[in-house]
Amino acid sequence: MNSWKKRLYIAGIGFVILGLGTWAGLNMYQPPQKSEEIYREALNAYKSEDYSNSYTTFSKIVFSSNLKPLAIYRQGIDADKLDDIPAAIKQYKLFLLIYPKHTLTDRVRYNLAVDLMKTNPEEAKKVFETIISKNPNSDYAIASEYYSGLIDLKMYEKEKIFPLSAKNDIQNHFRHYLKKAPSGRLALKVAKDWEGMDVEILKDDYLLMAKSYYLFKDYKKAAELCKKSELKNSWALDVKNSAALGDNGRAKYLTEWGLNGNVDYVELEDVKEAIDTYMSMVPSKYQAANHLMDIAKGKGKDYIMNIKCTYSPSNVKTECFKNLYLWFPKSEYVDKAQAQIFISLVNANDIHNAQKIGSDFLNKYKNTSDYAPMVMYYMGVVNESVRSYREYISYYRSVMDKYPDNYYAYRAFLRLKHSRSPIIASYIKEKPIEFPYERAHKFLDKLIELQDFEILDEYTTYDEFLKSWAAYKKGEISQGMLIARNAMDKLKEKPDKNDMRWRLVYPIYYYDKITEASRKAGTNAPLMLALTREESYFNPQAISIAGARGLMQLMPATAQSIASQKGVGGYDLYNPQQNILLGNYYYASVRAQLNGLDVSAIAAYNGGTGAVKTWKSTINYHDTDSFIEQIPYPETKTYVKKVLRSYWNYVRIYDGNG
Repeated sequence: MNSWKKRLYIAGIGFVILGLGTWAGLNMYQPPQKSEEIYREALNAYKSEDYSNSYTTFSKIVFSSNLKPLAIYRQGIDADKLDDIPAAIKQYKLFLLIYPKHTLTDRVRYNLAVDLMKTNPEEAKKVFETIISKNPNSDYAIASEYYSGLIDLKMYEKEKIFPLSAKNDIQNHFRHYLKKAPSGRLALKVAKDWEGMDVEILKDDYLLMAKSYYLFKDYKKAAELCKKSELKNSWALDVKNSAALGDNGRAKYLTEWGLNGNVDYVELEDVKEAIDTYMSMVPSKYQAANHLMDIAKGKGKDYIMNIKCTYSPSNVKTECFKNLYLWFPKSEYVDKAQAQIFISLVNANDIHNAQKIGSDFLNKYKNTSDYAPMVMYYMGVVNESVRSYREYISYYRSVMDKYPDNYYAYRAFLRLKHSRSPIIASYIKEKPIEFPYERAHKFLDKLIELQDFEILDEYTTYDEFLKSWAAYKKGEISQGMLIARNAMDKLKEKPDKNDMRWRLVYPIYYYDKITEASRKAGTNAPLMLALTREESYFNPQAISIAGARGLMQLMPATAQSIASQKGVGGYDLYNPQQNILLGNYYYASVRAQLNGLDVSAIAAYNGGTGAVKTWKSTINYHDTDSFIEQIPYPETKTYVKKVLRSYWNYVRIYDGNG
């Protein structure tokens, strides 16, 4: 018996069991095109909120169609919308009977349990417990924790018999939810139901509730709950919440109080976030870090030292990192410290010690540190300076092979090509985003064609690249890029440049407008594409905290000045074409003020033209690499590397000269 006939047989049994009819006539053929037409019609009725028509239309899809499980599921959704809970339950049970291992099974089981809460709470609890036991870390399992507790809470409140063990069980369910999903969809419901219980709530549990209220930006309620917890445990959250309320004085005081002997009661990541909040309120991060170093005791002190070194003046930066390396040998920042010591030796042309420190670094951190490609690249630079041909070629090629998308792979490429110009291509071949794997998933394509994005999301839950692709198909450009970028960063071995997943990380948007503006302004189109990507992730409505707007993040005053200079009439910074044109004109203007140098112009686009002119006159540098590594603003240095990395990847992936 083939698989679909077997399903029909099971379905027939299901119909008898559920009292939905007999299975006579189910083994009828329906052309796939007809099934798709019916599905599309039903889905359109659903989107028009004509749920009764949608329910009836979905029922017309035969069991031999691969759309039937989706149709049964959607009938359950329609019944829920119509508040016909018995009908919804029947559809969900039918689905689970026929398709126990389907992609939608977890979602259907969850929907069933939620509906059963209204008709049969005891059965609902059993289903929720099944969900929790099968996949305890799934979103459905986390939500089931709450509902399981809620069922018990309502049951005991109704019976007016509330044993201590039951109260503890309910609190455990609520506690598990808030620990796993403090910003989850149900988090505030959990907190409110819990706080409303006639139980003695632990101070640590008040802190869990406070975190959820903070994450949902109810800062007054979070402050109220923080006061009910122990200050030694809540101070880090209180720092962030106080800052959000505008009480910077309290935020600063609590940071200093917490670091001075109260860090053992708080998670390290929370300590770091408190420190970051403190740093966001001070004029000088270097001076503030110096102050906190004098105060801090224990956990987090190495993080403060890392901030101090990062923002320290150039004349003491190396010494600071040496101290970080010596004082905190087990710190997570020790690799960064050693890498910075190595770079200082390279800049000082201390070849012997640079080779020694660099080799030691790569022996220890080659496969674990984010700074490995930088050290590997500069080991090539060092060996090239002493004409060790085999060694420097090997280092450059290793960077490009192991870290092909990295900024330092781009620099290695330039070295191997003996190119003095950072511009390696003035064109790229625009290519569409396609399914991220070699073997296309025809069923997912069908869901796209049918415009059923809700079910598409269920099919892409467990693969980040599929999730990114689905976001792209839904028009969620920025979100899709972020998902793909994070997924690619997790891969230890990067795929070939022709792999479709790269296009999700570095998609091409607005390139026709960028090319046109580039031609008018005399800029490099692929470079402007990269800069636009880094500025806004192609969100034309983007607005920064400082007020920069649109795709290329222009300040209104800057845009007005450029528009006046270039004779551009009325414009809207949220209009992609107009923003891109003004952004290209602005970049060209900045570059002209900096001797036509693109690296300087990129730095100025972020840090300001005046700052770059000052750096170029005060920094002791001998080439582009040396200048970039010594940019005093950490944010600007990172920005320059990000833009050039994106440029490199666009050229590499889309068949430029890279």
